[in-house]
Formats: sequence, structure tokens, C-alpha cells
Amino acid sequence: MEPLMKIHPLPIDYAWGVLPAIYFYLTGLSAASFVISTLANVFGMVKFKAVGRIGAVLAPLCLTLAPLTLITDLESPARFWYLIRYNFFPFFNPTSPMAFGTWLLMIYPLEAIIYAYFLFTGDQKKAKIFGIIGIPLAISVHGYTGFVLAVVPGKHLWNTALMPFLFLISAMVSGYALVILASIAKEKYISNSKWLKERYPQHLRLFNYHFPTVEKDVISDLTKHLIGFIVLDLFLIFCDVIVMLVATEESYHTVMSLLTGKFAPLFLGIEMFLGAFIPLFILSYHRTKAIQTWQVMASVLVLAGIMAMRYIVIIGGQSFPVQLL
Repeated sequence: MEPLMKIHPLPIDYAWGVLPAIYFYLTGLSAASFVISTLANVFGMVKFKAVGRIGAVLAPLCLTLAPLTLITDLESPARFWYLIRYNFFPFFNPTSPMAFGTWLLMIYPLEAIIYAYFLFTGDQKKAKIFGIIGIPLAISVHGYTGFVLAVVPGKHLWNTALMPFLFLISAMVSGYALVILASIAKEKYISNSKWLKERYPQHLRLFNYHFPTVEKDVISDLTKHLIGFIVLDLFLIFCDVIVMLVATEESYHTVMSLLTGKFAPLFLGIEMFLGAFIPLFILSYHRTKAIQTWQVMASVLVLAGIMAMRYIVIIGGQSFPVQLL
């Protein structure tokens, strides 16, 4: 007997739209920025000390914006209070990934702010302690979003053990791109701004004290890290696509929609070509890899590619009827 969906396909109901995709995108940027900010004081990579302060600011900033997308998506924003109210005893549901996610969204930003405070006040010992605590929290905040999708059995694009890892690695890709952009922008438009030097010299000196110069060789090293994560992300995507092609008939049709169907322009054109292969070429080619204009272009393309990935996963994952056996 053939599956019911082949006889009477159910209408597609998009429970999640663009706003949840943006939420996943912003939490990834936050988590990755936090991890990058700990390279110096937790992992001992002293050359990234100046970058650490930039990442420490970006992490809570991105996470502050992220929940606003969910609150807006509720249509009745005041209802967001129920997400908090019903996650305390005796209402807490230990079998719900979203229940744990709510707690992570309350704990992680506080931890990130405390970490940033000690980092900027020069208390390296406490900054290291909160950096160590914050790394698993940051990973969990974004990792759980991939886990929420992976445990949905009826969605073939989501229901894969690789989904949390795809989210985490792609988050690191976008996080490095954001930190590179922020570092270059800081040096060009703030730290070395003639206009600010003339009109607000004291404020600029204070800013440069808290945000030391990010040297060009440090940015070049960040691009090398970015290349590594792009390659790893492409490997995971390749593995996921190959498995889906040979797994079941339904998963085959799902992945073919990415390769030849309506999502092909986004997947192959923006996520793969513009968001991965072009940046790889720019950051690897000897005539472009050290030029900041090209570094900026590569970073912007990477950010666009990862946003396209989030959109494809969220919208594309809901674009096929659930099979009823």
C-alpha cells in the first residue's frame, strides 16, 4: 500500500517564516562572536586580543536582537511572557528542546555581559573563567536550534543528525565574517577617522584605549580561520546531500529541490557559489587575499550565503507535505 501523501497530499502550512530564520541567523552570529572573543584569553592566542573585545560586544548585541524577531513573529508580542512563565517549575517540560532553549536565552546573555565587563575592566582572570563558562553556553544556544529541527521526523530536510553541526559550523563561518567586517570598519571609520580626531579627540582616545588597533596581519589570520570553517561547512553539506540522495524516495525529492528545483537559485547560486566558492577564491588567491577591499567583499558574501542557508532550511524544510504511513 502506497503512502497516503502520494494519493492525497496535505496542504503545506508554513508555521515558521522569515523571522525565525533571522532568529537562527542572529543566534549563530552571537555564539560565534563569543567563541572568537575567547581566542586570546581562553585559548592563549594573544595576537587576537584586540579582536576579542570586538567579539565580546557583538555577542550580546546580536543576541539582544535575536529574541525580538520571535516576539514580532508571535503577532501578539505580549505573549512572549508565556515562554518564560511556563518554563518554571511545575510547568517546565524536560522533554522539550525549546524549554531548554528558553533557559539558555535567559542565562547566556547575562553571562556574555559579565564576561565583557571583566574583559574591558582588565580582570583577565575572571574574564577567562567566564569565557570558559560561556563557550558551552554559546554553543548550546545555537546548537539547540539545529537540534529542534533535527528531531522533527516528518521533515526530511531537517531530520538529520548533522543538522546541529551544520548550524554550528555555518555559525562560525558567519561569525568570522562579521568580526572581520567589524574590525576593518573600526580601523577605517572610527580609529583612524580624521573627522573624529578633529572634533572628538578625547572620546576617540578613550575608544581606542578600550578597542586597541587590529593589525592587518591579525585580520589576515582571521581570514585563514574563515577559510577552514568554510571548507568544513562545505564538507558537511556534501555529506548531508549525498546521504539524502540515496536514503529514501522522499528525501531524494527533497534534496533535488535544492539542486534542480525552486530552491536551486538560493542553494546553488547564493549559498554555494556566492556565499562559499567565491569567498574561498578571494581569500585564497595571492593577489586578493591580503587586500582589505576584497576581504570585505568576501565577508559580505559569506554573511549573505549563511543567511540564505538559514532561509532554505527553515522555509525549504516546510515546503514538502509530511508523509503519513
